[in-house]
Parts: sequence; structure tokens; C-alpha cells
Amino acid sequence: MEAIVPELRWCDKERLLNELRCCVDARQKIRLLVIVNLVHGRDVRVTVAALQVSRSMVYRVAARFRKHGAAGLVDGRRKNGRRKVTDKYRSLLYGVVKSSPLDHGWQRPTWTRVLLVATMFMKTRVKIHVATLSLVLHRLGARRGRPKPTVACPWPESRRRRRLAEIRRLIAQLPANEVAVYEDEIDIHLNPKIGWDWMVRGQQKQVPTPGKNVKRYLAGARDARTRRLIWVEGDHKTSELFVRLLWKLVRQYRDAKVIHVILDNYKIHSSSLVATSLRSADGKIQLHFLPPYCPDDNPIERDWEDLHANVTRNHRCTTIEQLLENIRWYLVQRNRTVNRPSLAA
Repeated sequence: MEAIVPELRWCDKERLLNELRCCVDARQKIRLLVIVNLVHGRDVRVTVAALQVSRSMVYRVAARFRKHGAAGLVDGRRKNGRRKVTDKYRSLLYGVVKSSPLDHGWQRPTWTRVLLVATMFMKTRVKIHVATLSLVLHRLGARRGRPKPTVACPWPESRRRRRLAEIRRLIAQLPANEVAVYEDEIDIHLNPKIGWDWMVRGQQKQVPTPGKNVKRYLAGARDARTRRLIWVEGDHKTSELFVRLLWKLVRQYRDAKVIHVILDNYKIHSSSLVATSLRSADGKIQLHFLPPYCPDDNPIERDWEDLHANVTRNHRCTTIEQLLENIRWYLVQRNRTVNRPSLAA
């Protein structure tokens, strides 16, 4: 055994154990555990394995204990003066992380920890270590993620809000004999979309791809009341695909006086073929267009995201027919789930 701590009397060992039982500070408890393990005859290797700490930390704590006794285990940083990372510092850092480096005069579009330290020093004249910044970011709930590309709506903000309010009011005041659905299309690729997945250390999962891509398209409608999905499939994303969905809605909702279809401004939704079909429906179908480039206001977009996450991302299908079969199965199971009555009903 490595004799890195002095022999203690039985009463001193008991005093250490009592202090360990009463300790509420996590860091102080780790230091006490190190000493307790060492004074009870365990060597450094066993202590490191038991407590999952570094060897250097064990030797450092033992040296403080030899020099100052139990008082040497107290965190001496409390006497270092005022804390650098205050609530005000964390609040300011939170706002900085939400912004872009370009907003603060840097010529780099993405944040690094070094850049965040430099930016915070310019704003507060407080300089912290990069490792300290990592701890602060973790406690703020900040993370490194993949940004979402967006296109700004060209409408004035007042007009955009007014249109969205009209659609929300339509849903809220929908008569019992009328139906409202959110409509959108989705591209299905045989070449899988690559997405995040869990892997063990040293492994990078591989997703085989067919090489030559094949595409299919789905046009779907999500019932605003029941969240049930109705869809049609096609080889091309054209007005003909959209019209087939409209007539499927007419068949599905035979008893509905009006079917309100809420959709985006994609060109296939406003062609002459669509106009002819709407006239043939004798007013049973009414289109309500969302503001341009506002996908977040169309709930069916989240259903398509779930479809990608559960079926198409990192898929291993070798044919488009196999992939479509998996998609159909997923959508059928999804509809069964949303139509299942709750226990509270």
C-alpha cells in the first residue's frame, strides 16, 4: 500500500466518518471519501477505481490532508474573493449564445468556446477559463446542435399575424358539420437521409445507400380535431397529386358540409387543374393559405419530421417499394394511436 496519509487513531477515523455522513457539499464529500478510503488501508489504484476520480486528484487531496489535516479538505477557493460567474454573467452569456458572433463584430458565423470567452471578456471585463465556461454552458442548458435553415416571411409582421389569427379562429369556431385539415407534401428518397444516432466509443455506424436515388411523394392532410392523417402517394409532386388528395378528402368526409384545407403557397396548390377541381366540388372544399415561408405554423410538418425520424432517416431499404411499405405501416400505426380513446374518457 502506498503510505501517502499518516496513521490515524480510531477516534480520528470515526470523526472523519461522522463528517462524511453530515457533509452536503458534493465536492467536499469526494475529498472526504478519498481520505476515508486511504486511511482504511485501500491503495491509490483501488481508491481511483472505486470513486471514479483521477490519480492526480487522490495525491493532491492526500498532500493537503498530510499538511493541514481535515481542515485542508475544505475548498480554499472560498477565500479567493468574489465569484467571477455571477447571475448577471450567466444571464448575459445566455443572451450571447442565443445570438451570432456576427452580431458582436466577429467575422465567424458560429460560436466556439474560445470566442465566447473573448466576447464575454469584452462585455464584462471578466476572464474565465474555457473549462469553466463549459460548466456554465452546461448549467444553462446550452448545447451544440444543428441549426434549422429558414426563409423569412416577406409579408409585414402585422399582416402575417392577422392571417394566422384568422386561421386559429377558424379552427376554434369550426361548426360540427365542417372539417378542417392541415395539408402538405413530403419527399421520400431511396437514398437515406443521414441523422444522429447513438454509437459506442470507437464506432461510426455505416448506412448503406443504393447509390442511384429514387423518389416518391406523399400528399397528406392532418385533421385539426382528431390529428388523423389521410394521404395519397405519387411518382411526381404535381397538382394532380394534390387534386387526388382533395377528392380522397371528399370521400372520407362525405357528411361534412365544408372541408377547410389549410396549406402553404406551393405552386401546385393554385394551378388551373386545382381551380377546376374546386369548382367541381361545388364549394365543399375551401383553401386557406398560410403566410409564405411559415412551416412552423403548419402542424403536419411535425408529423413529417416524426415520419423521417421513425422510418426514412438512416433506413436500410434497398428498394423504394420496401421503403413505402414501411411508411404505410408507420402511418397506419400512428392513426391507430391518435384515435385510441384516453383512459380519462
